[in-house]
Amino acid sequence: MPGAMPFSHRWIGNPMFSLLVRLWFGAPINDVYCGLRGFRKDFQQALSQRCTGMEFATEMIIKASLHGARIVEIPITLHPDGRKSHAPHLKTFRDGWRTLRFFLLCSPKWLFLIPGLILVGLGCVGTLIALPGMRIGPAKFDVHTLLFASLSFILGYQAIVFALMTKSFATTEGFLPKDQALDRFFRQATLEKGLILGGALFMVGCLILLGAIVHWEQKGFGSLDYPVTMRWVIPGFTLVALGFQTLLFSFLISMMGLRRK
Repeated sequence: MPGAMPFSHRWIGNPMFSLLVRLWFGAPINDVYCGLRGFRKDFQQALSQRCTGMEFATEMIIKASLHGARIVEIPITLHPDGRKSHAPHLKTFRDGWRTLRFFLLCSPKWLFLIPGLILVGLGCVGTLIALPGMRIGPAKFDVHTLLFASLSFILGYQAIVFALMTKSFATTEGFLPKDQALDRFFRQATLEKGLILGGALFMVGCLILLGAIVHWEQKGFGSLDYPVTMRWVIPGFTLVALGFQTLLFSFLISMMGLRRK
């Protein structure tokens, strides 16, 4: 009803978070903040909720949806708050940020994986353009573009690794439900395979860097043609960094996968 919600809550905050909970978690909800709920006690206890603030209500929706619960909305009318004894407890920006933060913590896919894949994709495109020194219109893409592409690739790979670690930790601790796709991935991606992949990337990167050093030695350790040598050095240190990260990640994720007996 008129005056029941501030403008920013009715037309910005509530619609945005309700849309996110539908897109990210598949919850059939049009008003994620509605505080009038009906639920079975045993089911609510099984959700193992962790939040103590106002995001407790959104946590219930998210976890119920992730656990495949049947969720039904019944339209109600929100009336203006007639209480005058104290000011509203809701703080727009503080509680809005707490809700968004919880959404991200519950979705490693959107927090880490999607941004990571985008960064890796940009890194691949940048490398394919800059390595041969392509020119597109008036712009010539050289080693500086290759350096940016390398940074994008390393950051993206790190974000993907964080997505796997976060999801593994969350499911192991019961914060999020089990993920069959993640279980299948880790049955295939064993510690030994990770060590082999990481070691291979590391060694190839070291060989490329060694080739750059040999080239420098052939020049009498003098000045180098940087557009040429950097096309070896940048891919070399990128592979060394990725290989080293893979080695560390393989051990860490294996440790996180250990179950208490």
